[in-house]
Amino acid sequence: MMLALRRACIFRALVFMAFLPPPQRAQDPAMVHYIYQRFQVLEQGLQKCTQATRAYIQDFQEFSKNISVMLGRCHTYTSEYKSAVHNLVLRVERAQREIDYLEYLRETDTCVESEDKVPAEKLVQEAEEDQRIRMLLNASCDNMLMGIKSLKIVKKTMDTDGSWMKDAVSDSPKVYVFIGSRNNTVWEFANIRAFMEDSTKPAPRKLILTHSWQGTGQVIYKGFLFFHSQGTPNEIIKYNLQKRIVEDRMLLFGGAGRALAYQHSPSTYIDLAVDEHGLWAIHSGPGIRSHLVLTKIEPDTLGVEHSWDTPCRSQDAEASFLLCGVLYVVYSSGGHGPHRITCVYDPLGTIMEENLPNLFFPRRPRSHSMIHYNPRDKHLYAWNDGNQMIYKLQTRRKQPLQ
Repeated sequence: MMLALRRACIFRALVFMAFLPPPQRAQDPAMVHYIYQRFQVLEQGLQKCTQATRAYIQDFQEFSKNISVMLGRCHTYTSEYKSAVHNLVLRVERAQREIDYLEYLRETDTCVESEDKVPAEKLVQEAEEDQRIRMLLNASCDNMLMGIKSLKIVKKTMDTDGSWMKDAVSDSPKVYVFIGSRNNTVWEFANIRAFMEDSTKPAPRKLILTHSWQGTGQVIYKGFLFFHSQGTPNEIIKYNLQKRIVEDRMLLFGGAGRALAYQHSPSTYIDLAVDEHGLWAIHSGPGIRSHLVLTKIEPDTLGVEHSWDTPCRSQDAEASFLLCGVLYVVYSSGGHGPHRITCVYDPLGTIMEENLPNLFFPRRPRSHSMIHYNPRDKHLYAWNDGNQMIYKLQTRRKQPLQ
């Protein structure tokens, strides 16, 4: 198109020159003036032609830029679509496993077996289940809690309830703060010093979630936020903090969300935890005098790997945490100290009660809003009456499995 315009302009100039007078009449002033005017017209035409060419070039550049942007968006949408399809496939597979498990439970309840077969098959099933649990919890972690060494108050706020934490496995120094028991706002601090000193730069980043969280059982694991979705009895959401989108979600069965997980934590129905073995959920089981149910969750697919009915009661409990696959439940009388661990549950059975010392926390005036173990720095992060605290632990090796 630009080449055609240039040719048209040159053609106009040649046509004009063809009508010029012969040399003998070139001295006529009127003719000179006429020629001068025609040259001015020609120059104006050339200028318009140049301007039109530049305009076409600019329009073409804008068009190319827009095409490049649209192609980039198409590439992004394609990647997101592939990721969504992959997540959908994982969720379908997880749903199929859960359906198979429910079918197995239904068949177990309705099937009548002969008395001579039941004991032998039950022993085989128990042996297979025990082996599966040993494989599931087969991590290089053999520590057991022996005492609370010290307490450090990092900061004090005006909020009675809340939670705070670091990523349980990554090397990121960022600190995340959840104020209150129901909200959709997360405060992200660059490091623990920025959290301790309000005047320290950079200022905290305010993250607004697309869904609100409930309770104080949130955890951050491998860059993802896992929390109990507000307004639902048993929905767990996996939230991508970088993309600000819901990555996945699951429904936690076994009576989850029907009652408080801890009597002295009046907003937490499902408490999530992380230790050296990965992601866990703690909630109250069915019944008036309910006991805690411990569930191992696969963090990538949000599939339930196994659940245990523990002997630990919800009554008089205020918080719990896991360390090396062992559940430690903190109790207090009336929600006011002393705060002590009086129930310990080990799915592998390697910890015996007679081997445990008296596990007391430093006396605090009120119950803990949350206590979470961080397997990366081996500390407990706690929130008590507006105080954000860190407990250092004393551990020793567990007895080896027989």
